[in-house]
Amino acid sequence: MIKDKNIIPIETIQNKILVIRGKKVMLDRDLAELYGAKTKVLNQAVRRNIGRFPGDFLFQLDEKEKTELVTKCDRFKSLKHSSSLPFAFTENGVAMLSSVLNSEIAIQVNIQIMRTFTHIRELMANHEVVLKRLEQLEKKYSEHDQHIIRIFEVIKCIMDLPITLKPKRKPMGFIPPKKE
Repeated sequence: MIKDKNIIPIETIQNKILVIRGKKVMLDRDLAELYGAKTKVLNQAVRRNIGRFPGDFLFQLDEKEKTELVTKCDRFKSLKHSSSLPFAFTENGVAMLSSVLNSEIAIQVNIQIMRTFTHIRELMANHEVVLKRLEQLEKKYSEHDQHIIRIFEVIKCIMDLPITLKPKRKPMGFIPPKKE
């Protein structure tokens, strides 16, 4: 049994998680690489157990998605001339793979992938909290901005008023007579 808790660094797994059709997924070729298997073998195991993989666990990319993937990611260049379309596994699909692939390494890798998905979910939850707080601060300070703008408008109005000279007052105290 493999005892290493982090058999694969989280960063390595995170770099293999893509967003396709609005879902976080991992492609069959990346999973096969992590499991130390061939993509063809992984896909055969999935096809033999296709009942375990409903549409929200697994879907196959269409030609347009494959082309977009090849265009955006250099690591998928080999897909360009491939006749087969890759499978995309959602988090639940990856979890289901552990029941299909029954090797010790597959189980350990699967555990690490699940931890990574959980870590990403936690990061996103924290991100949402920070965004909410920023929105609150923005709202609070936008109100301050309105007040400051109003203050500057009043100051400008005051500065635009004509300067009126105060009437001369008689000087106080003894005033010597003027010499003529």
